[in-house]
Amino acid sequence: MSCVSINLRTDEILIKIDDSAVQEDIVNELSSKLVELKKLYKEEKTPIRVTGKILKNSELEEIKDIIKKEIDVEIRFDSPTTLGLHSITRSYKRDVGTSETTFHKGSLRSGQRLEVEGSIVIIGDVNSGAEVIAGDNVIVIGTLRGLAHAGAKGNKEAIIAVSTLDAVQLRISNIVREIDREEEGIREHTYIYVKDDKIEIE
Repeated sequence: MSCVSINLRTDEILIKIDDSAVQEDIVNELSSKLVELKKLYKEEKTPIRVTGKILKNSELEEIKDIIKKEIDVEIRFDSPTTLGLHSITRSYKRDVGTSETTFHKGSLRSGQRLEVEGSIVIIGDVNSGAEVIAGDNVIVIGTLRGLAHAGAKGNKEAIIAVSTLDAVQLRISNIVREIDREEEGIREHTYIYVKDDKIEIE
């Protein structure tokens, strides 16, 4: 069974990796398919986007190296690096994970505001007084103390996933949930979504 599919689009080449595929099979199949793909490349530098399975850092690097060896173009990965945040996998099962993902390395300080059209992955903390606003998902690989607003343009399917939740308010679409920190405490590996027009925290 094929675990890697390649789709040629006008502005990019999409490589989709099956969620259940093991790295060895991915590497073998990708290597042989890239030989064919290389023949299609002439002078153009069409970027490659890798989507599907959530990959570990080491797997991500290995796949990147294999592609670069055959075709020297820009490579983008939809998959956020998990860094132990298991709840991200659940966000991708909700079909929202196909949106464009922006990665931000570093923490957001008080007064900083970050706004993106698609999904955002913050590799760092969102400190008190900082704001993150996304059209789709918000994923914080760190502590969320500031404001996170997912699905800002009305997408109630959007989710918020954080390593450590220490915020006083969460927003998804037009739904707001206030959190009493003293009552609820700090939570680890949290998955936040909308169910029956209410924000649920797992």
